[in-house]
Amino acid sequence: MKPSTLNWPTHQQALSETGFTLLPPLLSADECREIATLYDSPDLFRKTIVMQNHGYGSGEYKYFNYPLPPVVDALRHELFTQLAPVANDWNEKLGLAQRYPTELDEWLAVCHEAGQTRPTPLMLNYATGDWNALHQDMYGELYFPFQAVLFLNQPGQEYTGGEFIMLEQRPRMQSKATVLQPQQGQILLFTTKFRPVKSTRGYHRVAMRHGVSEVRSGKRLNVGLIFHDAA
Repeated sequence: MKPSTLNWPTHQQALSETGFTLLPPLLSADECREIATLYDSPDLFRKTIVMQNHGYGSGEYKYFNYPLPPVVDALRHELFTQLAPVANDWNEKLGLAQRYPTELDEWLAVCHEAGQTRPTPLMLNYATGDWNALHQDMYGELYFPFQAVLFLNQPGQEYTGGEFIMLEQRPRMQSKATVLQPQQGQILLFTTKFRPVKSTRGYHRVAMRHGVSEVRSGKRLNVGLIFHDAA
């Protein structure tokens, strides 16, 4: 299944209302396994991060070099086109001046002109006992409001635990947690920093962070797609 064949109005509405949406499986098990092998190709990556060395949790991730692998590049471009209208709607509701083009290359050109030139798509590798602290992926002054994660392993078969967690920090209220366990080949789209929430005084920002619970057994591999580059 290709992203272009999805019922995008439904997913855009869910994204707008909740800050996330889970797409149906877009890649087969074989395609996921093929992408997973990229992790062992050091020439594809510009930097490796060992999370426990930085207090981020436990596990490892690697940032891709440009040019990105074709499948990663294609997904990044296709998803951006569907996400840009929702991003612009959010900024309008919140009174933010930034508007995004419908083509990723145009937006990346803006990032690069601002000195954000380093690619941010990455692969994340969690083994038994690994986890990721709640965080936001900000790499400079410019950022795109949404990001995506592609799940390459089948939960319950190749690993247990390792749930994807989102925490919504509601003003003057207790925080709300959402826990998801997507299937192999699925892509989760979610907010990078906050989402707009309507009140009697109009729209206001509600901050959201995301992370991964401890992997109890096995191995969990993901591709993270971030749509702004790093300074």
